[in-house]
Amino acid sequence: MSITTKPPSLQLLQRAGFPMGGEPSLAVDLADTVVTVTDPPTDLIADADQYQRWWQLQAPRLSVAGEFPVPDLSATRRLRQAIREAFDAHLASTTPLLTSVDDINAAAAAAPMSSRLELRDNALHRSIRWHLEHGGHPALAAIADDAITVLTDDQLRGQLRRCANPACSMLFLATNPRRTWCTANICGNRTRAQRHYHQHHTPKPSPTKHE
Repeated sequence: MSITTKPPSLQLLQRAGFPMGGEPSLAVDLADTVVTVTDPPTDLIADADQYQRWWQLQAPRLSVAGEFPVPDLSATRRLRQAIREAFDAHLASTTPLLTSVDDINAAAAAAPMSSRLELRDNALHRSIRWHLEHGGHPALAAIADDAITVLTDDQLRGQLRRCANPACSMLFLATNPRRTWCTANICGNRTRAQRHYHQHHTPKPSPTKHE
């Protein structure tokens, strides 16, 4: 596996300035680094330091962590745009753009990997060889492969959701089918507070006078 099953915690990401993250899918986490409900969209990794920080937090879940430099920002943004468009298209029950499909496939193909059998200490071990002949980046290839898995696996595709808060654009995988908000401490609390306010501040209709 190119991506481990242990993502960074949501609390750790929020302390670093990212409102959402820690999903089982790194492709979903990448898609959530852009806020699409603002005009123009808010890019959470536009700042160079934030971009480096996001990768530092996410790198441990990659089997290639520490082996390669951080991917180029423009390449990461291009892959993110393709993944986000494909995810949004699925949630809207529409067909994704062919350019998005092509960009995801290109990122996955640019750095293919192959298994190798190695003999070390008189024992056989499995290792992964990354093929970088086409200038690809293993981390982006792993994320692209993860996006393909989400979009084609029946269970994961069915779990992909958008936050129920109409003022939020964050995506998540609802491993708990009752989950409706991206985060309980932001959108969940905000929605509950708004509901409480309306319940206690909605003016009651005046009684009808009978003549």
